[in-house]
Amino acid sequence: MALGFSSSLSLFFVLVVFNLVSGKKVLEDGYEVTTVVDGHKSGLNPYTIHALPGSSNLIVLDSSGSTFYTTSFPLSVDSVINRFAGDGTSGYLDGKAGNSKFNKPRGFAIDAKGNVYVADKGNNVIRKISSSGYVTTIAGGISKDIGHRDGPAQNATFSNDFEITFVPQRCCLLVSDHGNEMVRQINLKEEDCLKSSHSNLGTYSLWSIGIALSCFLGVAIGFAASPYIIRHTGRSQPPLVHHDMEASPNQIGGTSSDLLLLR
Repeated sequence: MALGFSSSLSLFFVLVVFNLVSGKKVLEDGYEVTTVVDGHKSGLNPYTIHALPGSSNLIVLDSSGSTFYTTSFPLSVDSVINRFAGDGTSGYLDGKAGNSKFNKPRGFAIDAKGNVYVADKGNNVIRKISSSGYVTTIAGGISKDIGHRDGPAQNATFSNDFEITFVPQRCCLLVSDHGNEMVRQINLKEEDCLKSSHSNLGTYSLWSIGIALSCFLGVAIGFAASPYIIRHTGRSQPPLVHHDMEASPNQIGGTSSDLLLLR
């Protein structure tokens, strides 16, 4: 009996110590929480929000309303919120962003050019909202079936629970396919990963023009300075004959005319 009581007491002590250790909290001061978007006033239910690269604009996903919105910093409860894509009803329709339809998407990713890739969970597809405001389907468009099929992206199938992440270093999307317990990869087009092919071309052109101008200026300066260089380096030059030159004394006791005759 005493042994049983001792064992119970030991177990109780172990549980108390475990709870004290596992329940330890470390509170760090210096942070503050404020409400900057109030869905009750704006009429949307924000599910996910991401910032556009190189911009103060934000994209907000209202999953329950199947609609994307845009707003910008600084945020406040009076911030202006505009509809970006989706018409407020569930469905499946590509085309102009304002007329498109999504089916309760649960996440999205943004590339460096501002293209938005949507994990359209309800339609089992991955959609793209281009920076110009046009919606297309890039993966899973042939079949809306749930499954696991790799290959050409339009023939692929996914589970009904997945998220996506943009990886700029690899120019690809990674799909966290929860339902299939897999990570899938979609290689994007090269132009989707470059900030601007025109800017790169412009940089190259400016660099080329700079090199050409440097060469031209170098040649021009060379021609302009060549008479000065020839006179001071003793290189060949046309004979100088000045018949009306006045004789002038020089350091070795002769005259300029004598020097010319000696040469």
